[in-house]
Amino acid sequence: MTTMTLDKEKFYYSIIAGAKEVLKQKNTLNAINVFPVADGDTGSNLASMMRTIINESQVDDSMEDTLKSIADAALIGARGNSGIIFAQYLNGLMTSLEKNSETISIEHFTNSAAEAVPYAYEAIEKPVEGTMITLMREWSEALGSLKSNARDFAQLLSHSFDRLKASLSKTTETLEVLKKHSVVDAGAKGFFHFIEGIMKFINDDKMDELYTDSFDPEKEIPKSHESFEDEDYRYCTEALVEGENMSPKKIRVAMHELGDSLVVAGNSEKVRLHIHTNKPQDVFYKLREFGHIIDQKVDDMRKQYEIVNDRKYDIALVTDSIADLPQDFIDRYQIQQIPLNLIIEDSNYYDKLTITSARFYQFMDELDVYPTSAQPNQKQMENFFSHLSTYYDKIIVLSVSSKMSGTHNVFKKAAEQIKDKDKTIEVIDTRQNSGAQGLLVMRAAEMIDEGVSFKDVVETTKSLIDKTRILVSVKTLKYMVRSGRVSKVTGIIGKIANLKPVVSIDETGEGIILFKGLSLRSSNKKIRKHIGKIIREKGIDRYAIVHANAENRARQYEKTFTDIIGMSPAYTMDISTIVAMNAGIGTVAIAYTTK
Repeated sequence: MTTMTLDKEKFYYSIIAGAKEVLKQKNTLNAINVFPVADGDTGSNLASMMRTIINESQVDDSMEDTLKSIADAALIGARGNSGIIFAQYLNGLMTSLEKNSETISIEHFTNSAAEAVPYAYEAIEKPVEGTMITLMREWSEALGSLKSNARDFAQLLSHSFDRLKASLSKTTETLEVLKKHSVVDAGAKGFFHFIEGIMKFINDDKMDELYTDSFDPEKEIPKSHESFEDEDYRYCTEALVEGENMSPKKIRVAMHELGDSLVVAGNSEKVRLHIHTNKPQDVFYKLREFGHIIDQKVDDMRKQYEIVNDRKYDIALVTDSIADLPQDFIDRYQIQQIPLNLIIEDSNYYDKLTITSARFYQFMDELDVYPTSAQPNQKQMENFFSHLSTYYDKIIVLSVSSKMSGTHNVFKKAAEQIKDKDKTIEVIDTRQNSGAQGLLVMRAAEMIDEGVSFKDVVETTKSLIDKTRILVSVKTLKYMVRSGRVSKVTGIIGKIANLKPVVSIDETGEGIILFKGLSLRSSNKKIRKHIGKIIREKGIDRYAIVHANAENRARQYEKTFTDIIGMSPAYTMDISTIVAMNAGIGTVAIAYTTK
C-alpha cells in the first residue's frame, strides 16, 4: 500500500516499532559499548528510554498532543549520554512536526528531521563525530537528497536506510577506540535500529513483539584493554529537572566546570542533564537553583568498568548505603553499594552520592520540613540485578534491618525477577545498620577474597549477625524527635531530664533504648562497662567507631576502646546521611562482632 502521508496513529506506531527494534538489540549494544567509557550500558540506557516511550506516550486527541507525549516520554526515560542526545533529537523532531496539520507529508518529515539535528548538537558541550549525532545528520541529509524522487514513505525510508547502514559502518574508522576494538559506535547502532524499526513498520504495518536477546558475556563482550584511571571522572550523573522558564543553555554553562561529557536536553519545562563528574553532590546542589529535581541517576563508572572488564571474584557482593564502611575498602573488594533516597524540600537525593553528610549538616537545622528517607526504586533495582546477573552467576546481598527500612523487601523482590536457573542470589537481612552492618559486609568481602565458597560465605555471615551489635551514644533527642524516631512527648521529657540515651538494636532488628544516661559522661560509662563485660564473656573479634559530625568524640572513643579492647578499630568514619538524620549531629557509636 502506498503511503504518501502519516496520520497521528501511523506515525505514533512507527515510533513504537522503532523503540521495540532498539529493545531487541539491548544486549548487543551493551556488548559493543566502548565509547566514551567501556561501561557496557548503552543498550540498557537506550532501552530505558524506549520502554518509557512505549509505556507512557499515547495517541492523543490531536497530532500536537501525540507528538508532545512522545517527546516528554523520551526525556523522562532518557538515560546515559546516548539516551539524552537521542531524547533531545526526538524533542527537536516532535517540535518541528507540531507545526503541521493532522498529517505528516514526506516534505514536512524530511524538513523536520533536518531541523532536529541542531537540537542534538546543541545539547552536547563537545560533539564527537563518528557517533550517534553523525548518523542523525547524515540520515537527514540522505532524506533531503532522496525526497523529490521518492514515490512514497516506504521507498524514502528504504533508500535512506541503505545510506544509514554505510554511515554506521564508517564509525569504526572515524574513532580510534572503535577501530581498536573492531566495533561500530553503540549509540549510533541504537539510532540505526530505531530507524530500521520505523522502516519495517511503514513497509508492512506489522509490529514485532518485545524480546531480549540472550548472549554469553564471556564470549561476546569485547574486553577493553584500557583500564579505568584514577584521573578519569568516576560518576555518570543524570537528573531530570522540572520548572518554569528554564534555559538548557544556562544550565549547560552552570555545569561546565563540574566535569565532562556534558549533555543538556529539554525545553523550558523539563530538562534532562548528563555529566561525568567526581562530585555528583555538587551537581545536584547547583541544580536546585534551576528547578525541582524529579528524577536522578548516578552510575559509578569505575564499578561498571570492573563488572565488565576486571572482575576479581565470581561472587558479587551488594549492600546498601546504610552500611557504613570506608570507600577505599568498598573499592578494593569491588562491593556494590546501593544508595537509599533522602527527600529534602521535595527533591530526591541519593545517600552518600548526591548529598554527603558534610553538606547535609550545613542546613540540617535550617529546614522547615525535616527530611525523610525512602528505599531504593524497585524498577531501578530490577534493572541493576538484571545487569549484574549478566556477569555474575552468584550474588550475595546484605541489607539494612528489614524492621528499619523497606530496602530489604525491595532487594528481595528485585532478586526474584532473575529467574535464570543458573543464577543464585541470596538476600540476607542483617538485622543491623550503620557500623554493625558495615562489619558484616567487611567480613563477607574478606571471605569472598579468600576464595570461600558461596554457601559458606552465606552461612558464616548469617551466623555472625547474632554476634554483631552497635551501641549509639545520642547527644540530643532533638533530631530523633524531628525524624519521628521518638515521640515529641518523649523528647520533651528527655530534654527536661537531660536524657542522653544509648540506642541499640535487638535480636529482631528493632531499634531499642539500651541505657538511659543523664549525661554524655554517664552514657559513655555505661558503654564502657558493657564492652568490658563482652570482652570477659565472649571476646571481641573486631570493632568500628562511627559518628555524625563528631570527630573529636570519635577520636576519644577510638583511644578509650583501643586501651580497653587491646586493638585499634577496623575503621573510624562519618556515618550515612540517613543515619545521621535520625541519630543527630554529635552522635558517636561503637559497633562490634564477638568471637
